[in-house]
Amino acid sequence: MEFKHKPVLLQECIEGLKIKPDGIYVDGTIGGAGHSFEIVKRLNENGRLIGIDRDEEALKAAKEKLKDFSNVTYVHDNHDNIKEILGKLNIDKVDGILLDLGVSSYQLDERKRGFSYLGENELDMRMDRTQTLTAKDVVNTYKEEDLANLIYEYGEERFSRKIAKNICEARKQKQIETTKELVEIIEKSIPKSKQNDGHPAKRTFQAIRIEVNNEIHPLYQTMKDSIECLKPAGRLCVITFHSLEDRAVKNAFIEAKGKCTCPPDLPYCVCGAKSEGKIITRKPIIASKEEQEENSRSKSAKLRIFEKIQER
Repeated sequence: MEFKHKPVLLQECIEGLKIKPDGIYVDGTIGGAGHSFEIVKRLNENGRLIGIDRDEEALKAAKEKLKDFSNVTYVHDNHDNIKEILGKLNIDKVDGILLDLGVSSYQLDERKRGFSYLGENELDMRMDRTQTLTAKDVVNTYKEEDLANLIYEYGEERFSRKIAKNICEARKQKQIETTKELVEIIEKSIPKSKQNDGHPAKRTFQAIRIEVNNEIHPLYQTMKDSIECLKPAGRLCVITFHSLEDRAVKNAFIEAKGKCTCPPDLPYCVCGAKSEGKIITRKPIIASKEEQEENSRSKSAKLRIFEKIQER
């Protein structure tokens, strides 16, 4: 299928990776291969791209988009397992890793997957359809307090308690099965005067999606593992769309940087402090005004870049 959404912060990611033609690169969230296409076309016959995604349908779409390139390896797995994935491929270290977190344009465009609050589709939201937990399970089996907490924490939805209460009331009558049924419950839970910040269901849907796919909890460790998998001067580029994601990435980068007391103009650390590298982005890179107007998904996107320490 054709993708309606352009890859977010594309040029900034490509520049951030500092691609070497003969390097090995990982796209840990290959999705529709928008970023991957730009990476792999900069590689020569000695270069290699590892494309990872937990969504088998997205991998099929990526294979179609990249069918003219022979130096791509596709892996159906979760980027949280990057050390194990590279180990199975007999790859010790790589030159660069890109992670575009959150829901992909492929999943947004595939309405039947239940990620979108538009239309009427089954409540699914699984990025990896081989896993068992679905959005329907979360909505119909979680306790009211747990639902309210996750909608507040992951969705930053101030009407989370009212939404959770109304979900639990509705499911007493019948199981909530479709996105439309859930949207109607959410809309009734938020006063009309407060429904002026985009679609009223967007924050709740985001929260349930994060819960279904366990997107936040492993992220800090994933950053540490990814940095460990980089070659000297290799770079990790991470795009986040949620404050909790961004905080996990930022904190992992700060810890990996360490408390070096060397002058900033030195090419490497000589003070003896343990540092794995340097943070390239003092503040996260955000999309230009033009990109935000063209692609609404980019409005909440933040790109952070870390560079592995160079050998002495």
